[in-house]
Amino acid sequence: MLKRFVERKKRLLVTEQSAFFLMPLVLLPLLIEYYLFNDYKSFFLTHKDEVVLINVAYIVLARFLMLDSAVYIFSRSKHHVHLALIQIVLLYLEVTLITIFYYATLFYLFDPFTLFHLNSDFSAQTLSLIKKHDFVLSLYISTVTFTTLGSGDWIPQTMSAMIAVVSEVILGVVQGGVFVAIVIYAHQSKLNNKN
Repeated sequence: MLKRFVERKKRLLVTEQSAFFLMPLVLLPLLIEYYLFNDYKSFFLTHKDEVVLINVAYIVLARFLMLDSAVYIFSRSKHHVHLALIQIVLLYLEVTLITIFYYATLFYLFDPFTLFHLNSDFSAQTLSLIKKHDFVLSLYISTVTFTTLGSGDWIPQTMSAMIAVVSEVILGVVQGGVFVAIVIYAHQSKLNNKN
């Protein structure tokens, strides 16, 4: 069944151009959710854990489908191997940025100071400056988590934050291996298609 799924012919993204422009649409449900959050804040706060879990499941599945599309596109690309490799790197970078931005928006939506505990001794003035830039802080937390840098200054303090962090760390850890696998698979498929 998995082999049939991977080798299927009908796909939404079949060219490099469509992939670069359509992949950011993965963010659309979260942006809609962001706007709904303002009107239905009590619902979102009451069901915070469920909303976070649904978002985590969605971005994991969306990343899988984006990477599946990337393998399909570049294994059938008619471009020279070096150009195809550059396109793979750019597309993979886009998938990475979408993932980091997705988690950052999720952290921002539920307030990074509610989801995370600051494990540092900042002055009150520095802390007030940080609080003025919640999205930048959320982007920082997401980037540090995804890259598995984990400086340890922001510790998850809710179950939903822990689940989100665990899922983002797993996506970040497998990032390198998946990238190498995509490059090898795409290159082998190109060689097989030439023969």
